[in-house]
Formats: sequence, C-alpha cells, structure tokens
Amino acid sequence: MAGSRILSLLLCLLCCQLSFAKDKIKVACVGNSITYGTGLADRDTEAYPVRLQEMLGDRYIVGNFGKPGATLLNKGHRPYIRQQEYADALDFAGDIVVIHLGVNDTDPRNWPNYRDFFVGDYLSLIDTLRRVNPKARVIIARMTPIADRHPRFLSGTRDWHGEIQSAIETVAGCAGVELIDFHAPLYPYPQLFPDAVHPDAEGAGIIAKTVYSAITGDYGGLAMSPVYTDNMVLQRDEPLLVRGIADAGERVTVAVNGVKVGTTAAHDGKWHVTLPPMKAGGPYELTISTPSRTLRYSDVLVGEVWLCSGQSNMEFLLRQSANASGADSECDDNQLRLYDMKARWRTNPVQWDASVLDSLNHLQYYRNAEWKPATAANASDFSAVAYYFGKMLRDSLNVPVGLICNAIGGSPAEAWISRNSLEYGFPEILKDWTNNDFIQDWVRGRAALNVGLAENKSRQRHPYEPCYLYEAGIRPLDRYPIKGVIWYQGESNAHNREAHERLFPLLVDSWRTTWANDSMPFYYVQLSSIDRPSWPWFRDSQRRMMEKIHHTGMAVSSDWGDSLDVHPINKQPIGERLARWALHDTYGLASTVPSGPLFRSADFRDDAVYVDFEYGDGMKSSDGAPLRTFELASTEGLYYPAVAEVTADGRLKVYSNEVANPRYIRYAWQPFTRANLVNATGLPASTFRAEKPRL
Repeated sequence: MAGSRILSLLLCLLCCQLSFAKDKIKVACVGNSITYGTGLADRDTEAYPVRLQEMLGDRYIVGNFGKPGATLLNKGHRPYIRQQEYADALDFAGDIVVIHLGVNDTDPRNWPNYRDFFVGDYLSLIDTLRRVNPKARVIIARMTPIADRHPRFLSGTRDWHGEIQSAIETVAGCAGVELIDFHAPLYPYPQLFPDAVHPDAEGAGIIAKTVYSAITGDYGGLAMSPVYTDNMVLQRDEPLLVRGIADAGERVTVAVNGVKVGTTAAHDGKWHVTLPPMKAGGPYELTISTPSRTLRYSDVLVGEVWLCSGQSNMEFLLRQSANASGADSECDDNQLRLYDMKARWRTNPVQWDASVLDSLNHLQYYRNAEWKPATAANASDFSAVAYYFGKMLRDSLNVPVGLICNAIGGSPAEAWISRNSLEYGFPEILKDWTNNDFIQDWVRGRAALNVGLAENKSRQRHPYEPCYLYEAGIRPLDRYPIKGVIWYQGESNAHNREAHERLFPLLVDSWRTTWANDSMPFYYVQLSSIDRPSWPWFRDSQRRMMEKIHHTGMAVSSDWGDSLDVHPINKQPIGERLARWALHDTYGLASTVPSGPLFRSADFRDDAVYVDFEYGDGMKSSDGAPLRTFELASTEGLYYPAVAEVTADGRLKVYSNEVANPRYIRYAWQPFTRANLVNATGLPASTFRAEKPRL
C-alpha cells in the first residue's frame, strides 16, 4: 500500500513537471560561431544564449543551435541547413526563433559566387523553422560588426558585409519577421572583438541584452539623451525632432508650448515625434511621458542652438582669455544657455589608472552635464570662442541662444569622425593607430603614455583614437536639433595637410549625415600664427576647403597669433568672426561682412600680378604701413618680397623688381606672420598661394 502511494506521488510529480515544461516558452538561437560562443573563455557560461537564459528566467528554455563556420547560403562552404545543429533546431521547434547568420557568407568562397541566392535561401530557412511550429515568432538579426583589423577587410569583407546587411533587411520585409540589430550596439566597441570577428564575454552580454529586450519589450522604460535637461534651448523655426527610448509598444506623449504629439515606441524601443516649428520664446515646460513615467523639463527656451567643438583653442576658457575681466560684467544673460561637456580626465602627460582605462573603454569620457544660464560663474569656465560667438548672436538676433561645447584639448580630426566614414573614406588611418604615421607623433606618444598601465594596450581605447570622440561625444547627443557647428581644430593635424584634406570633408559629411542635414552650416577657424614651419601650407589648405565643402566659412585668426604659444589669448575677435559667418550666411544679414579679403583669382600679366578678392571692399593695411608679406617667384620658385598696391578698380597689383615674369604669388606665408591686409571692416585677409595656369 505504501509503495503504491509513493508510485502515485512520483507519477503526479512527473506529470506536473511535464506540464510545467510544456508551459515554458522555447527560444531557439540559430546561428554561427558567434551564437555558439567561439573565442569565449567558457562558452558554457558566457555564450549569448546562456546569458539570455539567465536574463529571461525560468519561464523560458533557451537552446543554443550555433554552428561555427556556418553559412546562410546553401551553396556556401558550410551551409547551416546541412549541419546537425539545424536538425536539432527543427526538433526543438522553438516558440521564438532568433537567427544570426551571414557573417561567414562574407568569405570570398561564398558571397562573390552565390550572392543572388541569399534572400531566397534565407526565406527558405525561415519557412522550414515555421513549418515545425507554425506559431513561431521569428526574429532575424542584422549581423555583428567585423572590425577593420580583419585581414580581408579591404579586399572584400567590408563591402560584402554591408551588402549582406541590406539583404537581411530585405528578408525581414519579405518574410514579415522582426528585425533586430546586433550591429549598432557593438559597432562603437571594436575592442570587444579580439580577433575582429568574435565578441568577447562583454560583447556576448550585449547581444544577449539585445535579444532579451526584443523578446520582452523591456528597454528600461522611457529615457532621453542626456542633453535633455532643465534650462535647455530648443531650435526655433524648424520642425523639431524629439526622439528617445521606451518599452516596446508604450504610448509616448510629448507636450510643449500648447502642442501635444503622441506616438508609440517601436518593437526596438525607439520612438520619435516631430513637433511643428516654434517661434523664439519661452520659458516653457517640456513633458515627455508614458503611462509609467513622466519626464518634466522646466525653463525651456526656444531659439538658436549651435554645437561648438574642436581641440584646445575651442576648449580655452573665458576666464583665461584676454578680455575675461571685462566679459564678467556682461555675462549675466538668462537668454544665453550653456551645455558644457567637459572631459573627466585631461590628456596630460600622466599614466591613467585602471578605473580610468575601464571607463574609457566604455566611452565614459565626458562628465555629466546640464544646461545652465550664462552667469559670470557659469561662463567663466566655458569656451571663450563659443561664448563670444553666442553673445554676438544674442546681440544681433535678440533671441535665445543655446551653446553645446564638447571640445577636447589635443584631439585630432580623425577622433571626431564616424567609424563608417573612416572605414569607407580613409581606412588606412584606422590601422594600428598608435604606430600610424598619418597621426601626429606627439598625439600617439601622449596616448601611449596615458594608457601605459593598460593590460592590453593594443585594445585600450583613448580619446585621440580615430572615431573615439565621435562615439563618446557626438553619438550621445542623439541628433539633438541644432542649427549648425563652429569648429576650431587643426593644430594636431598640421603636420600632414594632405591627410587633413581627406579628413576634414569626411568629418563635416559624417556630422551632417548624423543630423540628416546635408546643408548644416559648418564654420571653422583657420589656424593662427606661430613659429611652426608647416602652418602656412596648412592655413592655405584650410582656405581652399571652403571651395570644396559647401555651406562652410572660415574665420581668419593669424593676426592674433603668438609666435611661441599655440593658445593665443585674445578669443573675442575669433568668436565674433565665426558669428559674422553665421549672421551673413545662415541668418541672411547681408549688411554683416563675414570675412576679410578672400583670394578669388590672380591674373598674371607681364611683370605684375592682379589679384581679385571676395569681401575686398575698402582694402587697406591694418596699421597704416605699406602692405607687406606679399611675395612673387618665377618658374624656379624662389620667392622675393613684392610691392602690393590697391588699384582704382579695387584690385590688388603686386609686383617686384626682382621678378620679371612672375609665375607664383603668395601672401602671409610666414609661420608667424605680420601680414596686414584688411578690408574696410578691418577684417584680415587669409594666407593664400596661387600660380599662373600652365598652357
């Protein structure tokens, strides 16, 4: 009798267990070596399906059906559908199927030969997995990144990877399945891919979290970019994009200035609304809410918003500038708002400890910031150039102005460019950057010193690394609407103007792409005067960039240079010259002259050169002395001082008794120049060089 009761209890317990298992949701993780866990120290605890199981908990059963080397293509070198893991996945008959395939299809044995079959093969795979469970929820993933260190990156992998990503998006649309992104959350962290293909344990955790959020819809609730704070300034007179994150399917409502707009967060948690254009004004309250959370931002103004960026001369503080004491008394202006993104650690010649190095690897380089009204205290620690730029806009436009500053001392241009832009536009600069001669030696040396205590120096991130400051300082702004950019940088690239001529257009284009505005104004400062031999060539190169990149303007600063100090202290005229470009070109104030004389053309005639300028009305010398630093050369290129005179028709005649038939002309070609050509407004002419056209 007792034995029968025990048997009955065991049978009852078994039935309960079977019933409990039957109620569980089965998640099949289909994929290649990345799903399998290749490269991990312990795939049994670190592979992404294992981590996913931990996150989902006991209601789910997660199966790992990853096969190293597997291709999606049925004619590939190792088709997934011919592997035992595929058969096991069919037997598992998952209620949710997560597919990550395609990385191995970038192999030259596969994609070049069989690309035309990819979409059909993927659709067929999905059909077979649905056949064993018609109610299965199928989720396919955009592929994880392949780092530029991959040996086949430039010979095909880069381009084929992009083509396969597009094909995967096509599959998602054709099959009516969910598409999630394994690429975007990992792309800014190349150090998580030790062999350029397989993520480490941290990377696997990011994949697991991505899948967890896709399955559950849990994205942590309503969240905004950190640039949304009290006292912010919103861009006026343009449709206003507001976007953020919420849990999938949550209703999001945005309200400001009597306007209320609603939307629903997509399955990836992303949402956005576009508010109608608002006139300058405020203060308002901006509320962004879901049924479970409300974010309230008070004292919000509507006006003009500019991003102020670059290296140390943009970072240079107002309290350090020549007119600091006079500026303090004028700083109190509630309609001028400042968002100051300062570095947590300066790139001084010191070694950083382990906690700093870890934070850098997680792109946590900037301190937390918040919008603040301009006061003597707040402005004194803000960028001097940016402050004077904003003050002139305030005085001229009489609307609120918001300035975001994220400049970093010593930073090279390549650090500010998006990874995609460099991978396609200048991939050579990404290779082994600490030993790369495209990058200035002192930049590499300082970085090497800073990360000297890193366990793995080749994978340690640094602010001067290509792409780093874009990923740490531009992406977090999350396309916060701005009117334009002012930029003061170049000192860390002046050793190689040819490389900079490739980098600077990429930088401008990558930011315009980020803000989805291909005409976004971008005004920059030409390098100043200092005793560095390469700088005249670099200054002239910067001048020519205006001809190559539309909607740009350049502020000349050579007249305020310092022969020994790379940081001239008189920043007020520089900020105001940038503001002149904005007032003239962006805001249409034709009466505001944007620049001093800008070289337009040179007519080489007999023994003289006749030069035409933009903005050359009223040309004269700045100090009453004869015009100086003009030079001419014949074919051999030996330059001699030349006389320059303003003609009756407003041109400049340049000649020298030493040069009978000039072939070359240049102006302000000294590293530290005392050039003195200005226009009627007193604005200085730029360094320039020209030569007689060859017949």
